[in-house]
Amino acid sequence: MNKLAVFLDADVIFAGTAAPTEHSASNIVLELGEVRLIDCITSVQVVTELERNFEKKLPGKLPELRLVISRSHPVVSDLKPEELVPYKGQADSTDLPILVSALKYGCRFLLTFNTRHYKPATEAISIQRPGEFVRSLRIFLAHMATGRD
Repeated sequence: MNKLAVFLDADVIFAGTAAPTEHSASNIVLELGEVRLIDCITSVQVVTELERNFEKKLPGKLPELRLVISRSHPVVSDLKPEELVPYKGQADSTDLPILVSALKYGCRFLLTFNTRHYKPATEAISIQRPGEFVRSLRIFLAHMATGRD
């Protein structure tokens, strides 16, 4: 059985790594990726943004960020500009590479706190906040445990 592929935007990884509590939804998602229950995927663009933000806001946590990424997140290459063209208008211009990467790598979910930035023209991907994703996952697992569809 293939694992659920989830694409993580920078804000989710930032919140999960910088959070003072291990019970935040973002942190739970990172931990699910670390123990390989789900495939958490991100891109070079996201990692670059994260490193820039950590250097500016939380330089002491930069090693922790790098450790989190190395443990749980395949980092995919940035896309070529021509790969974005067919998807124009489905996300804010700076976020379009995130959406297209998520679609290209077969992610069923794109997790972000900026859901309004995305308007995918396909139902192949769901744009959710981490808390919404964790709630959906709990419901799904509860149904599996009880044998209900």
